[in-house]
Amino acid sequence: MSKFRTYIDEVSDELMNKVSWPTAAELQSSAIVVLVAVVIISLVIFTMDFSSSKIMTLFYSLFHK
Repeated sequence: MSKFRTYIDEVSDELMNKVSWPTAAELQSSAIVVLVAVVIISLVIFTMDFSSSKIMTLFYSLFHK
């Protein structure tokens, strides 16, 4: 049980004293970067899906008249 208590104490010390927590401004700018990246990637995937759907529809319509 003493090993577990030592582990908890060391984890607590590391979280409180050794970890550098980001500021609110840093978190906000990181969140904006992630949001922009998600929107861009979503648009790319949507464009690829939409265009491949149209291409396959055209392809099938040529052979199934």
